[in-house]
Parts: sequence; structure tokens; C-alpha cells
Amino acid sequence: MAYGEQLLSKVIDANDPAALTRYDIREEHFGTEAERKAYRFIRDYAAANGGAAPDYRTVAAEIAGFTYMPEVGDSFEWLARKVKEDAGKRSQYAFFTGREFNEKYASLPPEKFAEWVTEELAKITDRTRVRTKVGTDLKRDTDAFLEEYRKRKEGRSFKIWRSKFPTINREIGGYLSGNMYTWYARPGRGKSVITMEEAIEAAFQGANALAWVMEMSRYEWMARAYTSISARLGVCEAAIDGVIQRAGFDNMALLRGQLAEEFEASFREFIGRIGDAMPGNIVIRSVDDEDFGSRRVRDLEADILATNADVVLVDPFYYMDYEANTSKTTGGDAAETSKKLRRLAGRYGVTLHVITQADEVKDEKDEDGTRELRPPNRNEIKKTKAVLEDATNVFGIDTIARDGLGVIDIGKGRNGGEGARIELMYLPNYGIVKEMETGVEAAERFTLAF
Repeated sequence: MAYGEQLLSKVIDANDPAALTRYDIREEHFGTEAERKAYRFIRDYAAANGGAAPDYRTVAAEIAGFTYMPEVGDSFEWLARKVKEDAGKRSQYAFFTGREFNEKYASLPPEKFAEWVTEELAKITDRTRVRTKVGTDLKRDTDAFLEEYRKRKEGRSFKIWRSKFPTINREIGGYLSGNMYTWYARPGRGKSVITMEEAIEAAFQGANALAWVMEMSRYEWMARAYTSISARLGVCEAAIDGVIQRAGFDNMALLRGQLAEEFEASFREFIGRIGDAMPGNIVIRSVDDEDFGSRRVRDLEADILATNADVVLVDPFYYMDYEANTSKTTGGDAAETSKKLRRLAGRYGVTLHVITQADEVKDEKDEDGTRELRPPNRNEIKKTKAVLEDATNVFGIDTIARDGLGVIDIGKGRNGGEGARIELMYLPNYGIVKEMETGVEAAERFTLAF
């Protein structure tokens, strides 16, 4: 059946060349050269004549081999669907019988070949999909809004994961599902530790967290996490500036495999009860995983589906395998990757924490030679700036572990919070990473201490 000729004939009869644009009908969707020539002629004629279609006799005279079909009764949508279905079948046949298919089959490992085939078929599907509705109608789609409202009220489709740091919760309301949050700092200033704390906090709220850890070994990240979790559970105590604090197992001792004998027994007992203490879970994909060689957005998507993740940590963004730079602009590969990450968060309703790095600058010191806390500004990030622009909130970090201090600055906030600062007690070797108490809380603790 010549669905292409039927569609073009209906465009002529209805005097509606714009239908070709509404249904995204392109020249490549037609199966014969006569149809493609008629398509081009109608589009060119409409462009030169205020959007009007040519008379059917004009088309028949100009385009040899085109058969005009009068009084086509089928809808534009149905005809567009049939035209694109035929185009999709032709494209798939050409793909499977083409030389490139055989060359890829012979040269690529099975997993890579399967990924390539999946990507190419997805492209064909995108090119031949019929769009029946554009967006959401503010006046007519009220039922859908009310249904989503009910789901959010019942906690079925919308989640807010609370931050470990009270000021973040107060300023931005916590981390919303479907949003991307970007964290940045200079090298060695606590990015991985602080975002790990947020992943653990979410797991204690019942979230399934997925951590893509691309510059740290599995053992190192787990050791840090166990130190933090044991501090939350108060398995040890430490005197910090004369105040007894709940602390965790010594992180350096864990990394070296040198816990004291009595602590080793306690650690084994602690490991056995994590499952009861932490309602959620954290799955780690680390740099030393043998099956973690490909780190593209599609691989992250597969891991999100496999783990049913609610909260995702990408540490760091610049160690991902970037997407193709289709824009051919400087930084376009990072920008395309950031855009796809943002879409991924929205598509699956995950809360996505992404880490990037600020450029090194000369440290500022006071008169005593002590380095001052100064989180980097956004303009100090050049190579991966897109991941800041695509985020709902961005957080600048600086820490001085030797002094036990740190700060987080909220550098941008679509939902508020911009300019707020969180001052931290930062002693990660003991698992102590928390917001400084101020005002009433600090006064009450001081009163209790004395």
C-alpha cells in the first residue's frame, strides 16, 4: 500500500503542508524517489506561497511517477504512523543486511556488539516514532496532576531524602527525587567523604544507594563507610577538644589492617549488625571491579535498573566515559554527558549526586600561617562547567582535616539556599563529619557538660 502517496495526497486536499511538520515527517521516511520528490516540492511550494499546498494537478505535472489519490479519509496521525512503520522496517532491514553490521559482528566482543546494536536500533526507533501529543495541557490535564499529587502525598512517586546536615534541609528542603546535585572542591578537600556521608544518610532512611566510585578502591571506600556508620552507632568514644564525641573505628587502622585486638573483635560484631541498623543499602561500583571497564551514561542506567537505586553517587564526573561531542564545541563531550545524566535522574526519579573538581589555586593563609577555609567559586571550574549548570543545587566544599574543620557553601539554588554556609566538624578518621552546633543546641550541650 502506498501510504506515502496517500499522506501527501491528503496534505494537498486539506491544504495543510504543516501536517508534515506536526507529525515530524521527513524525506527519509518515504520509500520511493517519486514520493521524496513530491515531498520536497510540496514543502518548497508552501515556503514560497504562505504555507499553502500546491494543486494536485500541479504536483502530478511536476513529479513523474507520483500518483495522486483523491479524498483520502484516513487521519493524518494514522497515515503518519503507517509511513513511519514502513520506514522503520526498511531501516532495520538495511541495518541488519549492511556491511557495517557484519564488520562490527566480526570485530567487536559480544557485549560491545550487543551495545552497538541496541544503540543503532534505538536511533531507528527515535527517527520513526509518531508523536501524538505535545507536552501537558495546563487546563485539560488536571486529572493527571491530581493523581500525581495523591501519589506524592502518599509517598508513592516522590521522595525527599534528608541531608545529614540540618542547614541543607532547612535551606533547600532536602534532596528531591528526579534532581541532580553537584558537589565540587579542590583536590583532597573532602568531596568524596561528604558525599559518601549523604549516601549513608539516605541508606539510613531506607534508600537503595548506588555509588559509582571511579578513583578509589572498593576496600578504601568500604573502610571509610564502616568508620562513618560505626560513628553513627556510637561504637567508640573520642575526646575532641575536651568534649566526648561518639566516634567510629579508626579509619587508618582499618586501611592498614592493624586494628587493636580488642577493637577487631568489636569490629566483627559491628559488621554483623549493620543489616539491622541500616534499613536501606549501598551498592558500590569501584575502580578495581573487573567488570567496570565501561563507564558511560548507559552503563549507569543499567546499574540503576539492576539495583533499583533511589540515590546515586557519581564520584567523580570527569572519570566517566564522555558522550560523543556532537556539537563540535570545546567541552561539548562533558556537556552532552551532563545533559544525559540530568535526563537520567528525571526518567527514573533518582536523586543524583555528582562530584567534580575545581582548579588548584594558591592557598590563602593568615598571619600564623594557618590555611583559611575557602570553598572554590563556580568560575574556578572550567572543564566540567556544564555539570554545575544542569544541577538543581551546587555545593562548594573546603576542609582542613588537621584542624577538624570544614565548610559547605550552597553556590546555586533553584529552590532557594543560595549563599548559605554550613560549618562542619570534620574528623573523617573517626567517622565524625557533622554540622557544628550553634545557638540553643550548643548552649544546651555546654550546660550539660558542666
